[in-house]
Amino acid sequence: MSTKKWILFDIGGVLEAVDDDAWQQEWWERWRAVSGLDTAAFDARIAGAELPAIDVTVGTEPAFWAAVGAALELDDEQCAAMRADFWDAYCGTGNVELIDYARTLSSRAGTAILSNSADGAREEEERRFGFSEVFDPICYSHEQGVNKPHRDAYLQALRLMDAQPAQVLFIDDRPSSVDGAEAVGIRAVRHLDNATTIAAIEKFLAD
Repeated sequence: MSTKKWILFDIGGVLEAVDDDAWQQEWWERWRAVSGLDTAAFDARIAGAELPAIDVTVGTEPAFWAAVGAALELDDEQCAAMRADFWDAYCGTGNVELIDYARTLSSRAGTAILSNSADGAREEEERRFGFSEVFDPICYSHEQGVNKPHRDAYLQALRLMDAQPAQVLFIDDRPSSVDGAEAVGIRAVRHLDNATTIAAIEKFLAD
């Protein structure tokens, strides 16, 4: 097993500037308005659509959008616009400073990603941000079949990094995900701002 250190990053709210607690509600509300339905009718249609769990399955994105489009009686053009709007909201904008910093770490540490995700995220985020140029492995929940903070999410990432917990520093903006990492022995830091996160990484690498 390798003895090198690893920096393991979350994406949303860390490598991407996006409010994970707000964007989904705001996105659904935009499309409720487009549908012309009141909130109760909109929610009932979505609840009855039996949408696939795209956060822990692969290859289900087409079925998800087909079911949403049918439930809301959207035409093909509207459904394509809804999907595009979803990914724009989901991905936000790249945290260029932190991504560029991660790029500089290659001589001192491995850099990897562990992210809760939706089917299609790998392709959409790669197109926008080129994560594979900087991070390897990239561990997505929809491909691993499990979300953080479940312990199996972290254990699968450790296996792919070929690392022991003590070799890894995990960065996430959600306290529950930080706690999940610490529960399996991974040192973890909650991301609040770039300067604090970079300082924590530098300290970890110097230890």
